Amino acid sequence: MAGGGGGSDSGEPEFQIAPMIDVLLVILIFFMTVTSASVLKVDKTISLPPAKNAQKKDNSRAETVVNVRWKPETKRAEFVYEDRVYPNAHAIVEQLKTARITGEKQVTTAENPNFRAVIRGDRDVPAIYVSQAMNACAEAGISDISFSAVNKE
Repeated sequence: MAGGGGGSDSGEPEFQIAPMIDVLLVILIFFMTVTSASVLKVDKTISLPPAKNAQKKDNSRAETVVNVRWKPETKRAEFVYEDRVYPNAHAIVEQLKTARITGEKQVTTAENPNFRAVIRGDRDVPAIYVSQAMNACAEAGISDISFSAVNKE
């Protein structure tokens, strides 16, 4: 009776490259999907304020992103969270609470177990609206808040 999986008569199995390529392609697709999902959280219409001492963020932590977009025609800010536009910051508190709870479950074994909120405020938005976004994060129980900026114009 013939057994499968080998090509030599010595009884040693041969290394098969096709299954390895399949596994590598699946891993590649997974990482491309995860990277694309995190890029979608960033609102490209927001022009970030410059900060000459800005530092790169720590990507090893779980975080959520709140975008504060300025609408010059209405002279009001819009709060964008998870691709949904909200008229005020208080409307996103429940979604932030849910994100914090699920994010903390993911990072309890990590080196830095604090869940972080990143506020991306447009450079033209008045500070009162950024403050409202900070208050919404605080109401959701998020105490670690960072701000996005660019280190050059």
